[in-house]
Amino acid sequence: MSGDDDSMRRDDSMRRFFRTLGRASARIRPWHALVASVVALTAAFAPAYGWTYLLGVLVVAAVLVVAVESVEIVQAYERRPYTVLGAYKGILGPGINVVPPFVTETHAFDTRTQTAEVPTQEAITRDNSPVRASAVVYLSVVDAERAFLEIDGYRDAVAYLAQTSLRAVIGDMELDDTLSERGTMNDRIHDELDETVAAWGVDVEGVEVKSVMPSDGVVHAMERQSAAERHRRAAILEAKGTRGASIERALGERRAAVLRAEGRKRATILEAQGDAAATVLRARAAESMGERAVIDRGFDALERVGRGAATTYVVPQELTSLVGRYGHHLGGGVSGDESGLDPNDIDLVELDLANVIETPVDADAVEIEVE
Repeated sequence: MSGDDDSMRRDDSMRRFFRTLGRASARIRPWHALVASVVALTAAFAPAYGWTYLLGVLVVAAVLVVAVESVEIVQAYERRPYTVLGAYKGILGPGINVVPPFVTETHAFDTRTQTAEVPTQEAITRDNSPVRASAVVYLSVVDAERAFLEIDGYRDAVAYLAQTSLRAVIGDMELDDTLSERGTMNDRIHDELDETVAAWGVDVEGVEVKSVMPSDGVVHAMERQSAAERHRRAAILEAKGTRGASIERALGERRAAVLRAEGRKRATILEAQGDAAATVLRARAAESMGERAVIDRGFDALERVGRGAATTYVVPQELTSLVGRYGHHLGGGVSGDESGLDPNDIDLVELDLANVIETPVDADAVEIEVE
């Protein structure tokens, strides 16, 4: 650290030297050289034209120099503190200002927003991780008098102060925080600078940390950690996908089994209903055919008896029961109470098997519910 301090002191000495040289050269203006050249030429030709001519030229040149030196033009964005014979007298505002010639020295301060670069700094975080960081400071002069009287080279002073503040802030933070909490770093550095530079008539408008770069070893470790984290997430996602696919397949198989069982059950029901309907129709058809045969035989017997010569008719009891049961088809005669049998709701005389057979259950109306 001592070597760095010596280097910083040497750099500061060089800056001061060149700053003083620049101020001295700024006082020598082009028109000064022009006036000196005119005086030299006049002195060279003085023997030919006389010393009176030389004296007149010198007087005109002196008046011109005094007039020019008495006028100070200040730009709109500048404030110029000035001294007369080394004594501070005040601040020159924008426009044309008249000052004592030759004994007045002015110092221009730009009131616009300026930038001060903070070079890359090496620091160690609270968890002992070395990092390199750089920043930029945005500042402006709000009080030219204090900036002139309280500090020499306010921009360099702010840059040096920002360097120390940047290292201090990094030392108080974890490595992960220095990489993610950039806004917090900016605010902390700004607060530390603002407390100090306010006495210099300077306002720190903002601080931006440009980069925070860990050492190469830390970067490699972070890359390996990030790769391991990505692999872990990929394994988790793959396991979740496999589990979801297994669940979906199980649900699909279960639904398919339910649908197959439901289909078999409905098919069994329809088949049983069809068999029952066919059995009923066959029984009814057989009963109808048997009763019709009995009636036909009874009518044949009656016909044979009617063709006979006898006057006494013997009617079988079965025939009378059938006639009483179905008499309404023959002539609307015998009622159900006199027949001795319950009436049947099937018309056996007009029974047509082709029209009687019908589907017991509408197969198209069977619905299969799918969950």
